[in-house]
Amino acid sequence: MISFGLLDRTGRRVALHEVHDENWRAVADIAPLDGQRRYVPALAARYLVLSMREGVWNSFAVCADDTVAGHVMWGRDDDGSHWIGGMLIDGAEQGKGVGRAAARTLMGWLAGHEDCRVLRLSYHPDNAAAGHLYASLGFEPTAAVEGDEIVAELSAREVIAPTAG
Repeated sequence: MISFGLLDRTGRRVALHEVHDENWRAVADIAPLDGQRRYVPALAARYLVLSMREGVWNSFAVCADDTVAGHVMWGRDDDGSHWIGGMLIDGAEQGKGVGRAAARTLMGWLAGHEDCRVLRLSYHPDNAAAGHLYASLGFEPTAAVEGDEIVAELSAREVIAPTAG
């Protein structure tokens, strides 16, 4: 489990857990709001399959206390960049600060890796909510693109270790 003691707006502790025999079904069933399906898959199951089959991504269950509330994955490129991908918060859990706490937790954990130089992620330019969240966390768009998505990055040195409260 990875936790910096961050809470969502309802007071639940948000932590990242390995996906395992007891939680994988709950993670696979995570579904976005209907209006978000043009940016992310209909279920987090697609991200779990990518993690299992491609050998590039590593999945985490996003938990708010004992509730599986989302999915996020990370990967590492040969250039030392660490990527955040596949963040999907269940529609019923959105608007509570779970996504922000999960992103901050993963950012702090990745930036703590000795070989991490930069954090990167990508999002669709029409996904204003994702763009706003990532900008508020310090990510800045680059000139690079991944498919039809904007690549944004943040130097690992600029990541402030998350603290509870």
